[in-house]
Amino acid sequence: MKNKKFKQKRKVWFRALKGILKIFIKKPTFVYKGGKPTAGSIILSNHEGASSPLALELYSDFPIRMWGTYEMNSGLKSVYKYLSNVYFHEKQHKNLHLARFISIFACPFVNLFYKGLNLIPTYRDVRLYKTMTESIKTIKDGQDNIVIFPENSDKGYFKHLKSFYAGFVVLAHRLFKAGIDVSIYVAYYKTETREYVFDAPIYFSELNSAFTSKNEMAGYLLEKCNSIGGNGLQEKTPA
Repeated sequence: MKNKKFKQKRKVWFRALKGILKIFIKKPTFVYKGGKPTAGSIILSNHEGASSPLALELYSDFPIRMWGTYEMNSGLKSVYKYLSNVYFHEKQHKNLHLARFISIFACPFVNLFYKGLNLIPTYRDVRLYKTMTESIKTIKDGQDNIVIFPENSDKGYFKHLKSFYAGFVVLAHRLFKAGIDVSIYVAYYKTETREYVFDAPIYFSELNSAFTSKNEMAGYLLEKCNSIGGNGLQEKTPA
């Protein structure tokens, strides 16, 4: 008897939309150095523009919920402003007028796609509490892995990642205080070879014992991410 093909918990209309996208976006090869992520874990990945989120949503065969900026989950006007001013102009370095023109056509589709993702919105103010509350509930339920794209992309996306925001450490620490030693997987999507490489998981307790600050933890996992992507120095192991 064949194993039942895995499907993300998504609405029927969104599965149909993903089916159309699969015609144009080829399936990557998933490489697991320490086994496939188990539900209730945190996955940290490079972003590669829209490439990594699309590859994961379309083809990962393990349950996921993504963190994503709240602007992409707040209606057409908000999506348009974010696409034109931030994503295409600031991150993709396109001329502002061209960015606005592209966003007019991209906005309806992107808004529809994000509606189907069951996204966990992230914020840069006190509303981050909502992100943490929903994320902790998701991990405790044990039904999904949380995918976070922590790279600082203020100046654009790079093959060699420059820095990680440390918000995921705050989440892992809050889970630890609640009695959950969450496993963290670092992943890197290589667009040239269409390989999505997942490193062996590391438990937050190991990081917490080896490093004294959230920025040190974030820096160590940044190095791991660059290393498995073939863009880093020789990987170090926490003492």
